[in-house]
Amino acid sequence: MEKLEEFRKLGLSDKTLKALSKKGYETPTPIQALTIPALLNGEKDIIGQAQTGTGKTAAFSLPILERFESSKSIQAIVLAPTRELALQVAEEMNSLASGKKIRITPVYGGQSIEFQIKQLKKGTDIIVGTPGRVMDLMDRKLIKLDNLKYFILDEADEMLNMGFVEDVEKILESTNEDKRMLFFSATMPNEIMKIAKKHMKDYEVLAVKTRELTTDLTDQIYFEVHERDKFEALCRIIDLTRDFYGIVFCRTKNDVNDVVGKLNDRGYDAEGLHGDISQNYREVTLKRFKARKINVLVATDVAARGIDVNDLSHVINYAIPQEAESYVHRIGRTGRAGKEGTAITFITPQEYRRLLQIQKIVKTEIRKERIPGVKDVIQAKKFRLMEELQQILADGNFDNFKSLAKELLAGEDPVDIVAALLKNSYEDELDENSYNEINAAPLEKTGKVRLFVALGRKNDMTPKKLVELVNRKTRIDERKLKNVEVYDNFSFMSVPFREAEEIIEAFKQDKRGKKPLIEKAKAKDKKEK
Repeated sequence: MEKLEEFRKLGLSDKTLKALSKKGYETPTPIQALTIPALLNGEKDIIGQAQTGTGKTAAFSLPILERFESSKSIQAIVLAPTRELALQVAEEMNSLASGKKIRITPVYGGQSIEFQIKQLKKGTDIIVGTPGRVMDLMDRKLIKLDNLKYFILDEADEMLNMGFVEDVEKILESTNEDKRMLFFSATMPNEIMKIAKKHMKDYEVLAVKTRELTTDLTDQIYFEVHERDKFEALCRIIDLTRDFYGIVFCRTKNDVNDVVGKLNDRGYDAEGLHGDISQNYREVTLKRFKARKINVLVATDVAARGIDVNDLSHVINYAIPQEAESYVHRIGRTGRAGKEGTAITFITPQEYRRLLQIQKIVKTEIRKERIPGVKDVIQAKKFRLMEELQQILADGNFDNFKSLAKELLAGEDPVDIVAALLKNSYEDELDENSYNEINAAPLEKTGKVRLFVALGRKNDMTPKKLVELVNRKTRIDERKLKNVEVYDNFSFMSVPFREAEEIIEAFKQDKRGKKPLIEKAKAKDKKEK
């Protein structure tokens, strides 16, 4: 129990600590350390900002279970965007409630509503469900939320993305006012904040720092690669990695089908998930993936919602996401359970600017790495083969093959026999010709951005003075500041777009009127010359 001392300091009882000990918990995650004491000891509603995989379920479950008192009415409801997440939350809450007689009922679409009705008629203390099914059961008068102690909204931004905001609003309107509310979200869009301000009383925002939002346990790298070479690069990553176990994110369902087909043709164990996949097939696929019957899952962002796997070795952004928030959601699936994970993003020559934007918003370094060479991959395979043979020799469980081995070796050179066996079993895998060539894909880092500067001759500005001003503020090499044009009220300059981002960020707080002192030139700005 000494390992759980930090949990004890948050205000949890010995009974709860025992349940945590059984599950292998040792220290609270950052969001748990913020949320548990706030829910146990405070009175304010809470907006918690933390991504998937940071221990949010335990963060809200432990205080609810700690303060639980038997009642004839539903005491808490947890709304989740997907059936998978609803089931995971219900299972986690049940395991944390070890030793307490608490009835937790998951309700969601895709399962027989009659079965769920039967469960509800037996009585329940906590509902965990998706908005649509919860509303359906409310309409049938089987779920009454007029005596709640807690209202939890999990993955609030995903609720928004999936179009559930109106449903959440309707459910909230049927609840009692004197309840505690908690919204969890990886990002905080305006629409979510509007709901919070409308329905919450006095609330506080508990946010995990950006560094923790993207997880310190995720190594983030990118490869420069042409679109046509992405699949070859993916195969090399899988081949180079010992025990690869990851999700490959594609932009469209056609891309998913294409990548899965190619992977299967090459002998990899891969399956795909996208919006047109049936619910039954989705469940079977996820079950096989979690059991490691398949080690590569290819998915679109929408299809991957609600997937919670704790020990992925890799997340591969086969296509760079459109939004930084999606990037955060994707890579948060690695680096859990204390294991370091790797997030790899494929960047085509035209996508470098988007990579810079994501780095700026997420405030993290995504470093460039070289795509593994064919020789590197084959060397890794040879090394693993030798390791496996050493393990078999150490185990000694190969007596049944000794007589055949003696027959094979009779009158033959042992080296020739081993070489022939290797050729028979590994010829394709260890042959450099089995791999396609990957050509260099230099990114468009030299593109120029035209900047508008809200200073001109009337401000005693000259081209030389303007260059010196930017250099003092940013330390950017003056030789990179080109085509400086100074007019009466404003000026222009051209700079490489990596440096342009630095300049805009450096001058963001400097205003001239309502506009920043320096910003990207718009078409109308250029006409105003």
